[in-house]
Amino acid sequence: MAVVSIRDLVVEYSSGGYAARPFDHFDLELESGELVVLLGASGCGKSTLLSILGSLLAPTAGSVQIDGQEITHLGGKDLIEYRRHTVGFVFQGFNLIPSLSARENVEMPMLAAGEGKQAARTRAEELLALVDLTNRSHHKPGAMSGGQQQRVAIARAIAMSPKLVLADEPTASLDYVQVDGVLRHLRDLAAPGRTVVIATHDERLLPLADRVVELTPKADRAAGRQPERIELAVGQELFRHGDAGELVYEVESGAIVITRELAGGGEEILQVVEPGGYFGELAPMFGLQRAASARGGDVPTVVTGYTLRDFRGRQSAGL
Repeated sequence: MAVVSIRDLVVEYSSGGYAARPFDHFDLELESGELVVLLGASGCGKSTLLSILGSLLAPTAGSVQIDGQEITHLGGKDLIEYRRHTVGFVFQGFNLIPSLSARENVEMPMLAAGEGKQAARTRAEELLALVDLTNRSHHKPGAMSGGQQQRVAIARAIAMSPKLVLADEPTASLDYVQVDGVLRHLRDLAAPGRTVVIATHDERLLPLADRVVELTPKADRAAGRQPERIELAVGQELFRHGDAGELVYEVESGAIVITRELAGGGEEILQVVEPGGYFGELAPMFGLQRAASARGGDVPTVVTGYTLRDFRGRQSAGL
């Protein structure tokens, strides 16, 4: 059985009065021992997905099971137990308590869970040795480098031996010298009995991953595709808000209606694209999801889809 099983996940929220939906019927399964990288640009939903896995955020709809336990409706003691014993967090900003030493920071989750002081101290010292920080155990965060602080955060994240470790942009605050040790320890965390999920836009982490889940399309994914002529019936949908955007479209005949969903329901018409006009260029240009929907207008419509390279070539040639 998969350690993480996500089924039909929908996340929707209001952004400037419009409906934003980073996940729309999203499925994912992760196995024990895997190091999984969630890769994508800022705003694609990486941190949102980690928050849902950590039961810090409830999805709009769908099922999220961790080791067979449905977590989308946890509350009270069950929620506290889940966060203490099943999941560990590694944050971009370290989130260490500045007045405590490295060892004391690692002890904190164990003491909060009722562990005895001596047992917590012994376990904290073992974990700091695991991340090569024995000689820094008495140092406070302000006296440590960014890489050392992140390794303390890693040790703290596994203090309760969680089955799931979530790391949100763990290398974003580090320079290239500090990254090396952190990457090695993140790789070592993924072992039988534990799954590690890292949200990042840092492609240096890709060689470490057992699996990469791309949450935004690559701008060059459509490279090599031939132009696609598409005939749309009246009102027929071409793409939806939240879809991967790979092609730029030009209207040959008819019209395309560009709309955006409103947070309270309904839609707003943003633009009507007439013959000779083009639309949809930003998604493939920047590796984004579609920010609006497109459908045929009041008459049958014909559009042609071009790769970003082909579209730029046509623009340069004045076509």
